Amino acid sequence: MQLSLRLSAIAEMVTEGNRLVDVGCDHGYLPVYLVLNKKIPSAIAMDVRKGPLSRAEEHIAQFGMERYIETRLSDGLAALSSGEGDTLVIAGMGGPLMERILTDGASVRESFGEMILQPQSDIPHFRRFIRAQGWEIRQEDMVLEDGKFYPMMRVTKAESIPPYSREEEAFGKLLLDRRHPVLKEYLLRELRIRNDIAGKLAQAPKPSAVAERLQEVKEEQQLILAALKKYESL
Repeated sequence: MQLSLRLSAIAEMVTEGNRLVDVGCDHGYLPVYLVLNKKIPSAIAMDVRKGPLSRAEEHIAQFGMERYIETRLSDGLAALSSGEGDTLVIAGMGGPLMERILTDGASVRESFGEMILQPQSDIPHFRRFIRAQGWEIRQEDMVLEDGKFYPMMRVTKAESIPPYSREEEAFGKLLLDRRHPVLKEYLLRELRIRNDIAGKLAQAPKPSAVAERLQEVKEEQQLILAALKKYESL
């Protein structure tokens, strides 16, 4: 079986031999792929909705993985106990929802050795949140698939968390350090968007009405330019 680019990148981050817990498992593609390829011994696939969980169960049965992959109807980590997994994957949902899941399930969260997280919104805030909880970002990747950019991170517990600059928090320190090619595409696209917005706001019939928004856009432009400068200087 083949995974999407996004799920393939997540699968690469999973430590071999770890028991997986996949929250928001959708069709169960990720745990099935990892067990089939003998990268993990077992998995628990969880979703808050019965429909996606049923599709995951069908997919698991299709590949004869029932002995290795358990499914659970669960709101976040509610149906999980500490110590039932080694790697926690939460992917394909908004940053605020992921933050809520990890906050509500904090006691279970702390029993994992690593988490692989792929927030789809509010990513700078999410990076700040996860590091404030004592988890350091050890690995980052970004893929472009079907016109959408997907940043993701592998995090582990850390005794000390060094500070990030604003551009590192916004766009990913490790992505910048690696000069990740997809990150550059993303930065250039975001700059084009801000330039277009700034141009339209500057032509507004009542400049005072949009002054605050124009200032915000200019600050965003400067942050993107700072990230591009850091990217090019490495």
